[in-house]
Amino acid sequence: MSKFQFKQFSLEQDRCAMKIGTDGVLLGAWTPLDNNPSRILDIGTGTGIIALMLSQRSQAEQIDALEIDDEAYEQATDNFENSPWNDRLFCFHAGLDEFVEEPEDEYDLIVSNPPFYSEDYKTACDQRDLARFQDAMPFEDLIEAADLLLSENGIFSVIIPFKEEDKFLTLAKEYELYPLKITRVKGAPTAEIKRSLLAFSRNENPNFPIDELIIETARHIYTPEYIALTKDFYLKM
Repeated sequence: MSKFQFKQFSLEQDRCAMKIGTDGVLLGAWTPLDNNPSRILDIGTGTGIIALMLSQRSQAEQIDALEIDDEAYEQATDNFENSPWNDRLFCFHAGLDEFVEEPEDEYDLIVSNPPFYSEDYKTACDQRDLARFQDAMPFEDLIEAADLLLSENGIFSVIIPFKEEDKFLTLAKEYELYPLKITRVKGAPTAEIKRSLLAFSRNENPNFPIDELIIETARHIYTPEYIALTKDFYLKM
């Protein structure tokens, strides 16, 4: 099924290699909006899911999205045009390196669910694995771009594999981007931590909150925390 229906918008995803998954929904729902952003940038938008969720959650006047893949770019553009917020959403067909060469302006919020390569994705097809590895956006490029494009009181928010958390925090610190909030995500109570949701700002706060989110206690039995986070989006929550 290519159409994905949320409470306030729907998406087509048949042309995107990266389908809508929990990671994107988590980031779109979790990202802090404490600074009331008026300009938002979604790096590597895919279907456009995160940009659309932030359109629903915020009053931002301008929400820009960046997508290098031709098919995904066209799909995101269509999804934006068919949404209730099409006057605020815009997709750029460009790579991050091109985009940062001539930045239009600064952003109050930058989000990314970066394409990453991990063992979980090893397939029987070496060629596909290699392509995926080369598609992966180096964290350093992403952090450097965030530093360049983020406004003074801006927030930079990502979801990454938990095992990459320390590396990401260390790189961010080199660019004077400091954790604002960290949430570590597990699929089930006894499962290992799989993902880290990280939000950064330019202001160092040694007492930033760190917590844990468990998605379900049994198959399709979602935790109250996960329901609270996603209920404005998922139809059945």
